[in-house]
Amino acid sequence: MLGQGAIQSLQMQTVELKVEGMDCQGCVKSVTRMLSGVAGVENVDVSLEQGRARIRYDPAKAGPGEFKRAIERAGYKAP
Repeated sequence: MLGQGAIQSLQMQTVELKVEGMDCQGCVKSVTRMLSGVAGVENVDVSLEQGRARIRYDPAKAGPGEFKRAIERAGYKAP
């Protein structure tokens, strides 16, 4: 029998989005902070070197559209 945490984990999804305009670790922190503030986000990994953000989230609460808007509110582009 699965516990509640295991069931929630099965529902989580991961998406990777391109982020343009980051040029320092301050940029990474800003994007990470904005994405972490989106409801349903469990984990955020932003890579300056790869120019991307990997987000693990609950699809019942959020999705790529919200993540792109969060990146743009931080001042970067998410094509």
